[in-house]
Amino acid sequence: MTDVRRSVVLRHRPTGAPRKHDFQLIEDDVPTPAPGEVLTRTIWLSIDPYMRGRLSDRPSYAPSVQIGEVMTGETIGEVIDSADPAFAPGDVVRGSRGWQTHSISKAAALTKLEKHAAPLSAHLGVLGMPGTTAYSGMKDIGQPKAGETVVISAASGAVGSVAGQIAKRAGARVVGIAGGPDKCLWVQETLHFDDCVDHRLPNLPQALADACPKGIDVYFENVGGAVQAAVFPLLNFFSRVVMCGMVAQYNDRELAPGPNLGFVVGKRVRIEGMIVSDKPERFAEWRALASPWVKDGSLHYRETVIDGLENAPEALALLLRGENFGKMLVRVDQDPA
Repeated sequence: MTDVRRSVVLRHRPTGAPRKHDFQLIEDDVPTPAPGEVLTRTIWLSIDPYMRGRLSDRPSYAPSVQIGEVMTGETIGEVIDSADPAFAPGDVVRGSRGWQTHSISKAAALTKLEKHAAPLSAHLGVLGMPGTTAYSGMKDIGQPKAGETVVISAASGAVGSVAGQIAKRAGARVVGIAGGPDKCLWVQETLHFDDCVDHRLPNLPQALADACPKGIDVYFENVGGAVQAAVFPLLNFFSRVVMCGMVAQYNDRELAPGPNLGFVVGKRVRIEGMIVSDKPERFAEWRALASPWVKDGSLHYRETVIDGLENAPEALALLLRGENFGKMLVRVDQDPA
C-alpha cells in the first residue's frame, strides 16, 4: 500500500464556471482509521451537478465546501484497513466521500457491495444516487400513468435517462429533451422514448409543442432556463412538475428573474422540489427493484469516464457544460480482481 494520499481541495470559490485553478492537488500521509472507522482506496469518483452548489457560499440545503477543504463526492472504494468488525480488507463499499485517493469513513456511513453483481461504477449511477433520484421523483411527485405525456429534460443524463425509462414502464408516452442529434438518437433508439427534441433547435418551443400534441402531464425538470420556458406553456390541467435540478443556471453569478406562475392556479399544477436524501428509504427500494433490470439489460444506462483524480475539476466543468453523455465518473484506481 502506498504511504501517500492525494486529495483535491478547494483553492478559490469559482466565479461563473469552475476552472482547474480553483482547485489544488495536495499530498499527505495515508491516515489510520480510529475505532468505528474504515480506510478505503478510491476506485470510482462520482461527478454530479449538485457539486457546483457546494462551491458557492450561498445558503443551501447542504453546507458549502470551505477553502482548503477536500472537495466532496461519493465514491466506490476498496477497504484496505478497518477498525470496525462490519468491514474487512478487500470489501468493496459505496459512500466514502471526497476527491481523494484514500478516505477515512465512519463504518455506519458505508454500504458493502457485491463485487461482481453489477459493474462497480453502476452503483454511483443507475443503481446509486442518480437512479434513486429518478425513482423517488417519479414515485413521490411525478406519478406517471398509462396514456399520459411525460417530458424529461437532460434525457440522456444519469437522472433523466432513468426517469424516462420508469415512465415508459408505467405506460406513458415519453418525450425527451437533449442536446444534439447523437444524444437524441440514443434516447430514442436505446432508451425507447417516443420522441426526443434537441434543445439547440432555433425554435425549441414549437418543436416541443409538435412533439407533445396533447400537452404535458408530467415534467421532470433537470435543466431550467430556456427548456423550462418551452415546457411550462404546454402543461396540462392537474399536471405535475418534479423540480430535481436547474443545471442551466448553476454557473450564473446572479439568478435570472423567475417565470410568471399565474397559470399554476388555474391549471392546478403541482410543482414540487425534491432532494433525494429526504427519503433515504428509497435507496434500498430502488436497488432491489432495479438490480434485476440492470442484470437482464432492460434498464439502459451510459457513462462518461475521465481517468485520473487530477482531472476531476475538468470532469465537473464538462458536466456543467453538458458535454457528458450519461453518468459522469472519474476512474481514480483500478477495480479489484
